[in-house]
Amino acid sequence: MSAASLRARYLGDAVATSSPQQVLVMLYDRLALDLERAQTAVRGGERAEASEQLQHAQAIVLELLASLDVDAWEGGPRLAALYNWLIGELVQANVKLDPNRISACRQVVEPLRDAWRQAAASLAGSPS
Repeated sequence: MSAASLRARYLGDAVATSSPQQVLVMLYDRLALDLERAQTAVRGGERAEASEQLQHAQAIVLELLASLDVDAWEGGPRLAALYNWLIGELVQANVKLDPNRISACRQVVEPLRDAWRQAAASLAGSPS
């Protein structure tokens, strides 16, 4: 078995055995990493790499939006609007190779990631 297939199997197992909260944090972690990589690629003039990272980031945000139950809590519609804004910004950042738009997205995503991570840790520590 190749190293790539072993890695893919490991990652698949990690996601399959994770709680929904952990999966959400994993998605946010990868989204933040995609944005960081895209920003680095834009600065380096690597258009193809930046585009690949931004498209992957868009796919994650689309998944987050699709899985969001806006009626589950009062903040749901605002989070959906934020996800829609992120998608628009990511598309424009990709079209224009705009590091400022990527930076603006990071300024939104990274605190959200940290908040979800803290909430997941809190849930993991609470008695069932």
